[in-house]
Amino acid sequence: MSKTILIVDDSGSFRMVIKVGLERAGYQVIEAVNGRLACELLDGRAIDLIVSDLNMPDMDGLAFVHHLRNSPYQHTPVVMLTTVSQIEKQAEAQALGLSAWISKPFQPSQLIDTVRQLCPL
Repeated sequence: MSKTILIVDDSGSFRMVIKVGLERAGYQVIEAVNGRLACELLDGRAIDLIVSDLNMPDMDGLAFVHHLRNSPYQHTPVVMLTTVSQIEKQAEAQALGLSAWISKPFQPSQLIDTVRQLCPL
């Protein structure tokens, strides 16, 4: 049975690149364009890992992770994939239990390796 990954990013092109790479690696993928819509997908379905952007409209990545940590998905690993490199934001994300931080631009193989470590098939 394959694992399901939720991608949360307002950029359709980044979601597509991430989705293609993860599906080729054997994962199922569901998508949301911001944290608010991602919260709606936290409806009891199996989500084994989340890849989220930080800067998004309606609900950013940190607010989404905060919501996630106060839900039945509180132990789900989260990889933040973002252009933000501020140490303060990274520290805030770490305090929320972030599993990994990858800076954009990124190599798809780097993301796949991180996902495989956190969510092996």
